[in-house]
Amino acid sequence: MSKTDNVKGYDNSNINWYPGHMAKAKKMMQENIKLIDVVIEILDARIPFSSKNPDIDEMAKGKSRILLLNKADMADPKKTEMWKNYYESKGFFVNAVNSKNGAGVKATTEIIKKACAEKIERDRKKGILNRPLRAMIAGIPNSGKSTFINSFAGKAVAKTGNKPGVTTGKQWIRLSKDVELLDTPGILWPKFEDRSTGLHIAFIGSINDDILFPEDMAYELIGILKKEYPGVLDARYCITREKGEEEVKDTIEDSGDPAEIMEKIGRIRGCLKKGAEVDLLKTSKLLIDDFRSLKLGKITLEEP
Repeated sequence: MSKTDNVKGYDNSNINWYPGHMAKAKKMMQENIKLIDVVIEILDARIPFSSKNPDIDEMAKGKSRILLLNKADMADPKKTEMWKNYYESKGFFVNAVNSKNGAGVKATTEIIKKACAEKIERDRKKGILNRPLRAMIAGIPNSGKSTFINSFAGKAVAKTGNKPGVTTGKQWIRLSKDVELLDTPGILWPKFEDRSTGLHIAFIGSINDDILFPEDMAYELIGILKKEYPGVLDARYCITREKGEEEVKDTIEDSGDPAEIMEKIGRIRGCLKKGAEVDLLKTSKLLIDDFRSLKLGKITLEEP
């Protein structure tokens, strides 16, 4: 799997998903990497491949690596376990976490110590004891990085928000006598290698919605849901009606065409313009919002 081509349906000359502050953030991370013992990358458990930044792989060469599958409460647990096994087989230390309720977060200290075991032993042989381990935490925008830090620290030490760009500069955070954390802004990379990567990142809200095309995103999401989670769309959007003495539940998934399914969802949910024409933009935003808010269930868009 690789990450280069532009996103189909998107005019990349008009979409600035790699603004100037990201270039500055990347440079800052490169300058500070020499101070770091371990790099912790926050991934979104719903898109564990697409949310993994290849630039961080390049910067962190030679460093111990930890991957945290965040927002695990929103992802398909079976697929989360598949991804955990996959990345562990690649040499990463991996854990699934839910930063909002703290599940799995406190285990991060022990994972950091395991990842830095060789470093700790080298220091011990030199007579250096109890030096705090220095970790850099990185991730794409809106991956829940700041929420994780606050949960890990047990207090509000990082700004949080449900949109990209909340963290704009670096800050050192002393988490305990054992760990110091360098928080960094969320960064993407300049060019997505394939269409699905860009779309998946857009689905979870890591690219500003104002520069996206919701209809294209919704058609793609429908295709994924029909293939990987059959019945989800019917369960959410179909209505039960009376047919004679029986109750009948209509189906929308029998159509193979995402455009037809969108049309049906729009009519069922009353997303209509004048003249009873379906408002595709409104319908698309409804579908995407339902995915992001778990109304379609726990869904992971990728498999290893």
